[in-house]
Amino acid sequence: MSLEKLTDNYHQILCNLGEDPERGGLKDTPKRAAKAMQFLCHGYQQTLEEIVNGALFDSDNDEMVIVQDIELYSMCEHHMLPFIGKAHVAYLPQGKVVGLSKVARIVDMYARRLQIQENLTLQIANAVQSVTNAKGVAVIIEAKHMCMMMRGVQKQNSLMRTSVMLGMFRESVNTRQEFLQLIS
Repeated sequence: MSLEKLTDNYHQILCNLGEDPERGGLKDTPKRAAKAMQFLCHGYQQTLEEIVNGALFDSDNDEMVIVQDIELYSMCEHHMLPFIGKAHVAYLPQGKVVGLSKVARIVDMYARRLQIQENLTLQIANAVQSVTNAKGVAVIIEAKHMCMMMRGVQKQNSLMRTSVMLGMFRESVNTRQEFLQLIS
């Protein structure tokens, strides 16, 4: 992502909106907006291997591991407006566990890309499955979408929930129910 090109693009957007990018309050806005967009989309510059960085550990534990209430900030790929929420991620270890912070970093890596929530949920689940080779993975995301709140239907209290259940979380009603009870 070229800062210079993004800055030029934001300058042009301001002009197209009828603004004067040279007026006091907007003088540095194109560059600030470009830097903000680079930060909000830095997930494109990351890989799963870099994020996990070998933080897999042998473990005899085969009981559910849950990382709950992982805050997330993403950008809707349809309107380029934020959606904000939290993710709940669980997995059933099979000889290996991943470092706790790595689960949150996986969520962030995929959230920091232009997204739809449905795909974000699936990407996180597949990544955790890939890294851990778990017997099952479950991901639930709850988020508020600015594209629903600030424009369009303007529904301030709407909340979207998505879930992906892999392996034992899909196959076993009891496993899925345990997860849902533990996060509620």
